[in-house]
Amino acid sequence: MRDIFTAEHEDFRQTVRTFMDKEVVPFHDQWEKDGIVPREIWKKAGDLGLLCFDVAEEFGGPGVDDFRYNVIVSEEQTRAGANGLGFSVHSDIIVPYLSAIANDEQKARWLPGCVSGETITAIAMTEPGAGSDLQGIRTTAVDKGDHYVLNGSKTFISNGIHADLVIVVARTDAAAGHLGFSLLVVEEGMAGFERGRNLEKIGLHAQDTAELSFSDVVVPKENLLGEEGQGFIYLMQNLPQERLIIAAQAAAACQHVVDLCIDYAKTREAFGKPIGKFQHNRFLIAEMATEARVTQTFVDDCLKKHLDGKLDTTDASMAKWWATETQNKLVNQGVQLHGGYGYMLEYPIAKAYLDSRISTIYGGTTEIQKEIIGRSLGI
Repeated sequence: MRDIFTAEHEDFRQTVRTFMDKEVVPFHDQWEKDGIVPREIWKKAGDLGLLCFDVAEEFGGPGVDDFRYNVIVSEEQTRAGANGLGFSVHSDIIVPYLSAIANDEQKARWLPGCVSGETITAIAMTEPGAGSDLQGIRTTAVDKGDHYVLNGSKTFISNGIHADLVIVVARTDAAAGHLGFSLLVVEEGMAGFERGRNLEKIGLHAQDTAELSFSDVVVPKENLLGEEGQGFIYLMQNLPQERLIIAAQAAAACQHVVDLCIDYAKTREAFGKPIGKFQHNRFLIAEMATEARVTQTFVDDCLKKHLDGKLDTTDASMAKWWATETQNKLVNQGVQLHGGYGYMLEYPIAKAYLDSRISTIYGGTTEIQKEIIGRSLGI
């Protein structure tokens, strides 16, 4: 047990592991073929208390302000190879916006369903012409008195097919620069809100990722999240936690790859003996195990800082780029160790290889993280 977790956390881990092994793993291959997970799995997760830990009890949540529980869910999902579940996007990234900046009426309206798994959320930032550069966002929301009229398109939206609530980043003042963005909550059924394709990706096949379009969508002022013009600020405030959870998933993936390689090295034989008996392979796995341990230690240190309210943008960026790049390095080495079998999708290492590639891109690319770190160093 890592010293950052208590016995209570580990008891919860066993609950999550049992859920993954019973309710997810036996069906995940079919979900990969379908390109989506069934909504029922969200409800089962909600019934077991695996969603939205930060939501206050008065709004149907557990009221647990302890991000370690979020990390455990992500770690166990990674261990199970069940990367189609969109729980992390929902619980770790989107719902925290609602918990932090929604008013009480909005919380009462939206949060109980988020906790139960009946309401699935997404956040729509990326556009066909605007990814890392949020200043390039063209989606607009025009103030019409008691409502906004929303127009624009978004892409690469995780949970986009299932989403009942979408937090949309839109320009409300074209002349105000970074203070011209606001967050609007678009709800399922609003006229002019349409979903496009469930996008085909090289990995994460069971995780629905959609194109969304907004054509003269009437969004009532009651669905403005926080204050008008503060959207960019809200996004920046939440990025450290988003990057921390991606780093935590990557660290768990590193250990998962090491475990797969150890098992394979013990059982696969060549020239009359297990391939782990060859010095090159033994040294390779020793290096991989060490890099996975170093990565986990750094991420755990960042998690401790986050629990104390001291995780800054620089440390979060360091953790995100280091953990995800290490994940990709180790999984590439793992495929090579497996030889031809590493290229076969029936082997978990092949699926891990495909699923890992996005980690250095979403949540801010490695290059963006290095730019943030470099600026913090005064260069």
